[in-house]
Amino acid sequence: MKKALAIDIGGTKIYNCIVDEKGQIVSDVEKRNTPESFADIKSTLENIVKSYENDVDVIAIATCGAVNNENSGIIGSTGNIAKEYPTMDFQGLSSKKVFVENDANCAAWAEHIIGASKGYAHSVMLTLGTGVGGGIIIDNKILKGKSGAAGEMHFKMRTDKHRKCTCKSWDCFEAYASGNGLKDTARELLKNPDLTSYDVIDGVNRNDRELTRAFQRWEDDIKDGIIGLANIFDPDCIVLSGSMAEFVDTDYLTDEVNSQIVTTPTKVLKGQAGNYSGMIGAALLALGINS
Repeated sequence: MKKALAIDIGGTKIYNCIVDEKGQIVSDVEKRNTPESFADIKSTLENIVKSYENDVDVIAIATCGAVNNENSGIIGSTGNIAKEYPTMDFQGLSSKKVFVENDANCAAWAEHIIGASKGYAHSVMLTLGTGVGGGIIIDNKILKGKSGAAGEMHFKMRTDKHRKCTCKSWDCFEAYASGNGLKDTARELLKNPDLTSYDVIDGVNRNDRELTRAFQRWEDDIKDGIIGLANIFDPDCIVLSGSMAEFVDTDYLTDEVNSQIVTTPTKVLKGQAGNYSGMIGAALLALGINS
């Protein structure tokens, strides 16, 4: 059975493991802090590849930032990793094939092949964490766009420049639907600058009326974004993954979304591919595993 060395490169952490063609992790998962300098990031990747490349058929990389349509390099990075990172020569890391894809696209593919959207040709995946990632599957293929940058969840939720987004623009979906969005919504509604997203979740569990109101506003912001995505892409399902997705009521969202969209009914589902879906999806893509 073919195997891939899967590496997930984020702004704060780098993970790696070996994944087989069934999407099973067949080694320990190693975790490192992402180095601050580009040279140290490159050295870290070289050491990982050197340790495992003889045990695998291909190197599969899930990375922050937009990836070109040749799946060979970065065309746009994020602000929390070394500024030289887009110049990385990924193929130079190994004599074996190195496949690169955006981490959210990889997670969407894992859900498509082994997870919640398995069996569906059209799906949208949202990763709800500190920020919001996105991956779109159309006709059993990742929607990449003309350059590879499609699927970024930075469409507008308001027009009055109310909340600054991490992309430096204003009022993007990410600024409302993320964990940081929940925190900011709670602080605004309750006039308390010290509240965190953890405080809100704890308050919901305690049936605190005001914190529950903040949570419901956040959930409705997610709903509004999903309505727009459903109207544009007409997906079979929308999959929610990431650390914040476990708190969302997908039955409520499904009912509300379907009551408002102009396309055919869809489903809102929770992801099933697990915490390492980025590495799993990268491996499946690199090994050429299709639906």
